[in-house]
Amino acid sequence: MGFQVAYVPIGVGTFHLESAQIQFEKSIKMLKDITEDVVVPKEMLLSIDLLNEFLDEINPDLIVLQNITFANAAYATEVLRRFSCPILLWTLREPVIDGGRLRLNSLTGAFSAANSIKAFRKDSKFEYMFGGPEEKEIIDKAAAAIKAARVKADLKGLKLVSIGHTPQGFGFGRALDADITSVFGATLDSIESRELINKAKSYTDEECAPYLEDAKKQIVGLDNTPEKNVKDFAKLYKAYKDYVTENHIGAISSRCWPDFFTDFGTPVCAVLSLLNSLGVSASCESDTYGALSMYIGSKLTGRSCFFGDPVSLDEGENTITFWHCGMASCDLARKDTGAVVGVHPNRKLGPTMEFGCESTEHATIFRVGRDENGKFRFFIAEGAVLDKPRQFLGTSIVVKTENDSKEIVEKAVKDGWEPHYVVTYGSCADELEMLGNMLNIEVFRF
Repeated sequence: MGFQVAYVPIGVGTFHLESAQIQFEKSIKMLKDITEDVVVPKEMLLSIDLLNEFLDEINPDLIVLQNITFANAAYATEVLRRFSCPILLWTLREPVIDGGRLRLNSLTGAFSAANSIKAFRKDSKFEYMFGGPEEKEIIDKAAAAIKAARVKADLKGLKLVSIGHTPQGFGFGRALDADITSVFGATLDSIESRELINKAKSYTDEECAPYLEDAKKQIVGLDNTPEKNVKDFAKLYKAYKDYVTENHIGAISSRCWPDFFTDFGTPVCAVLSLLNSLGVSASCESDTYGALSMYIGSKLTGRSCFFGDPVSLDEGENTITFWHCGMASCDLARKDTGAVVGVHPNRKLGPTMEFGCESTEHATIFRVGRDENGKFRFFIAEGAVLDKPRQFLGTSIVVKTENDSKEIVEKAVKDGWEPHYVVTYGSCADELEMLGNMLNIEVFRF
């Protein structure tokens, strides 16, 4: 079944129903303006019987539980008894304060509902908003909650694959299939990198010619790479692209060094760059949580994400530079250079990618991490990507952070965060925080 948001307006018939009806109609319009995937009742749910009739019809991924008027805890309890999906609790403002009748009493109802939610779900978090359906803050928060819930639902259908093991000393990116499924709902498969290397070795140049032509349309300067490496790159691109297509894979974490230099003679960096541009989130150094972070960021923004190490700090500019050897998505390259091909800065073999990333006014730094006890946590920081050329051999992106960049780095280091991060093209910090709440993962905003 497809993604579904359910609008559940609960109340009783003893309040000012004319005022409630106006809010009911405006709320439906607001939600339908945000998403076509919302189901709404034909009328306000002003009795337990009406509530149950509507609950029988829905299968929600997110419930927008609104006190259209006051409703006692029995209403929320009925919802909680039936569904375990995330809840956005919504309180309406009193339409009139004139010394006369209390029209809605929505806020008292919210306290009753919230009390029930905490009793049922203990330490789990839920989202809450106070205001009317025409207020920008309410529209934005509802839209963010719906986006987060959609990503949570998408994760249930994600097939994530680890290609090869993490190198020595990079265990922070290693994941267990049970953890990936129990916490995020996704599935994790694993194969050895030699399986794809051997597939690549078995292909003829003729079989790989269409893949090479496709690559040349997206990257610049491949003709400057030695012919053998170009041919081997095309074989590797076919092996990876066919594998993810045939197996319906949404994200991969791939081993890179030393195998692809020593056993194959050509790096996998440019292949990962192309996969990212095709919408398959691909991290290197077998960082599975990095690939998962990329997938989440791309789902929220609709764009490829940068993946890399924090390598430089400029207190004067208030920036953090992120870099990696050369696998950034080619669609992130600066327009004046394009996705330029180079050689690996250490191994001196190509093709890898060598470019600075294009600027954007709104960016989010993100990481699905684990603390010293193995508990999942989200790293979130906001900023903008500056218009900067390539900073080092490889691919780089310079982020001017909203908060003090040096304090962010110092706190992240002291708190033991991992050395790989994702930079998203777009502001999605609120959505990420809500997703963390929905997954019962602790969120840290820097």
